[in-house]
Amino acid sequence: MTCFTGPTSGMDYVLYLIGVLIVVLGVGASIALHEIGHLVPAKKFGVRVPQYMVGFGPTIWSTKRGETEYGIKAIPLGGYIRMIGMFPPRNGEGIRVSSTGRFTQLRDEARNQSMSEILPGDEERVFYKLSVPKKVAIMMGGPLMNLLIAAVVFTGLFTLHGITINTAKLDSVSQCVDISQAAQSTKTTCTADMPIAPANAAGLKPGDQIVSINGTTLATWDDARGVIRANAGKPISLVVRTNGVERTVTATPMAVQLPVYDRYGLPLKNDDGTIRTELAGFLGAAGTPEVQRQPLTAVPGLFGDQLRQTAGVILNIPQKMVGVAKAAFGDQERDLNGPVSVVGVGRVAGEVASDKAFGDAGDKALILVALLGSLNMALFVFNMVPLLPLDGGHVAGALWEGLKRRTFKLFGKADPGPVDVTKALPLAYTVASLLIVMSALLMYADIVNPIRLRG
Repeated sequence: MTCFTGPTSGMDYVLYLIGVLIVVLGVGASIALHEIGHLVPAKKFGVRVPQYMVGFGPTIWSTKRGETEYGIKAIPLGGYIRMIGMFPPRNGEGIRVSSTGRFTQLRDEARNQSMSEILPGDEERVFYKLSVPKKVAIMMGGPLMNLLIAAVVFTGLFTLHGITINTAKLDSVSQCVDISQAAQSTKTTCTADMPIAPANAAGLKPGDQIVSINGTTLATWDDARGVIRANAGKPISLVVRTNGVERTVTATPMAVQLPVYDRYGLPLKNDDGTIRTELAGFLGAAGTPEVQRQPLTAVPGLFGDQLRQTAGVILNIPQKMVGVAKAAFGDQERDLNGPVSVVGVGRVAGEVASDKAFGDAGDKALILVALLGSLNMALFVFNMVPLLPLDGGHVAGALWEGLKRRTFKLFGKADPGPVDVTKALPLAYTVASLLIVMSALLMYADIVNPIRLRG
């Protein structure tokens, strides 16, 4: 079981709490802006919105502005706006008062509640009478607000601060190779049974610039590593620049078991939690990390990579929850690329703020800002899952309504009217229950076996 030692001094505790507070406020602001993304188009299209709330549970503060009550609730795990007429009446007619069957009763109760909020004069201000594009705009407004926040954050980080790139300039060269720990590229303490590292045997030194390998020009060390791994046991030709002078050397990468990394540089794991390895070429050298500011033209590609990585995590949550359960109730390590709850995010923020290993105040601020950007990106992806009660479920319902109406019109049939979203409420309740269970498991895991940025 991973132990979380936490802060060790009074000042550390203060910094830890500051880190947690920053994330709490950042998450609260993100939720508030998400709901504004729904609120603004709803009001723009004339829908009456009785409530705008950040959080759930008991109301701790509220104020009335016009026809809308704005407030903050006690449990900061989400938010909502309440629009009148979310569900259409049955068959466009009145309300069916009594029903048989549990699911039918639930649907009628939801429909009755929705219709009960309609006051005289509100007949044309209901959500269900909006056109499909307007419905989609309202429901997409929240997720798109989170995506916009993430885009602003990461654009600033990429262009004003930069990203860390391992250049093809050598930072370290191993003297020898410990076969059992070949992934540790720098090895200066050698024994008689350890073979000389191929980079050392080829005469490479820290500070040498690898210009090309086998005629392929290199931009980063990642480019070099790919060629090296693919040529296990095969001689490769390297053009090396030292103090402005280029020379050509030959090295033969050693075939050893090395970790398999994903496109983001994170080691992949097997189902049992061990790191996945493969037989690959090993040179015994490492590039020099440098922070390089990126031009605006590079932002879309970099942001797209971040978005794809986040989507991969979100869409694989059911599979990754198995690892979370093993970590919560066993001794398996938490996956650094796996899901966390708000508790875990707070602990990570506190660790960053209080641990000197994460640099000075400026470095820590950058990490916390990046964390908030990642959270907003995750909120966008998660809310776009096409299942009720998520925003993506409402978007899917609106699109289905548009498709149905077009199909009926194509075949000369009468307009079928708004789609009865209440038919999906049993699925919505099931999804909501699963989300509650997963959230509880994540929170428990983040308490007993949290993700640690440092070992």
